[in-house]
Amino acid sequence: MTQSHQGESKQVAATARLPSLDVLRGLALLGIALMNVEYFDRPLSDMGQGLEPSQSPADYALSWLVYVFVQGKFWILFALLFGMGFALMDARMRATGRDFRAIHARRAAGLLAIGLLHALLIWAGDILVSYAIGAFLLLWFRNMDPDRQGRWGAALYGVPCLALLLMAWSMSALEPSTPAAADPAETARRAVEQSRRAAEIAAYSSGSWWEAVQVRARYFIEHFDETLVFEVFALGMFLVGAWLLRIGAIANPDMHARLHGGLRWIVLPAGLLLALASASIAVRFDWENDGTRSLLATSLMLLAAPLMSLGYLAWTIRALRTSTGARVLGTLAPAGRMALSNYLLQSVVGTLVFYGYGLGLWGQVPRRWQVCGVFVVFALQVLASHWWLARFRYGPVEWLWRACSYGRFPPMRPAAAHSL
Repeated sequence: MTQSHQGESKQVAATARLPSLDVLRGLALLGIALMNVEYFDRPLSDMGQGLEPSQSPADYALSWLVYVFVQGKFWILFALLFGMGFALMDARMRATGRDFRAIHARRAAGLLAIGLLHALLIWAGDILVSYAIGAFLLLWFRNMDPDRQGRWGAALYGVPCLALLLMAWSMSALEPSTPAAADPAETARRAVEQSRRAAEIAAYSSGSWWEAVQVRARYFIEHFDETLVFEVFALGMFLVGAWLLRIGAIANPDMHARLHGGLRWIVLPAGLLLALASASIAVRFDWENDGTRSLLATSLMLLAAPLMSLGYLAWTIRALRTSTGARVLGTLAPAGRMALSNYLLQSVVGTLVFYGYGLGLWGQVPRRWQVCGVFVVFALQVLASHWWLARFRYGPVEWLWRACSYGRFPPMRPAAAHSL
């Protein structure tokens, strides 16, 4: 290990826990819930189709706001935090001389197991499997210097986005003046997709839990190639997060005031402009008949998302530097410390509210009430997290995950605590 890495590891390891990361996880948890709730009440095969046009004007406006300011931004914030967690754990292991690779591999395997159970038994919109696969891939980049990690992260996310933009431009230049005749193979493919969508709606809206499990398993297998494509974007954000943590931008924001100022006043506005440009082109995507417009709008939103996420991160850290911000946002920290447990609980609650084997409210809850419900459930999660962590050291799923990482069950009660 180089001298610079040693100094960096000691600097990071000196902080037992960064409270700002817990607050950011809490915010990300809320953002994820605002995005996911739509797809507890809508087939996941519609993901990527944009806004549902049949909503009331008020519900449509609310969906538009969530689409522009939330959708795609908070999984990225979680990904940045995941990369920071990787870098922080690596620094601590380097400082103590412990076998990071073995612990990290078990940690990733444990997350993969949790993700598979979530995807198959609870909700098919799982993101944990992707994070677990990315966790294994992160080991390839472990020994890079921070700036190189950051450049790799920006390239892994940015190059595909730019390639999609170039593809959209090429499609617009080469688009035929008259529509092409229907291709029998394409017609057959559309029929298969419609059949799968109908089966998904039937299973989730009125089917049994076991019927839903079968549909979730088929969905997981049929969309695994999309998971691998998504992995490139996720890994890029992991590496950007690791870079931010390793250069000290999170633990010592005052030493990186110029970076944080740029994120707040340049990067976030640039991302918002790209998001608004995307929304002005299309918020409803017709990939069959207007693929060029759909691809252009999607590409711009993909570029906007990390810029806005980094801006949200910087503004949150800035707010935490004030007494009012620290007091208000600090209430979210316990929910962030239990982010994995709370994420899974959101899926349990969402599916039990909307699916046929629960309350069966599929298709009956307007968007405005979905959003209200998210805030109510999240507020209850924050209160429950405060109550739980006043009595226990870890969230229940975090406890199991930690046991997977270290090969033994850690003590849950603070009085019985000892360092792992």
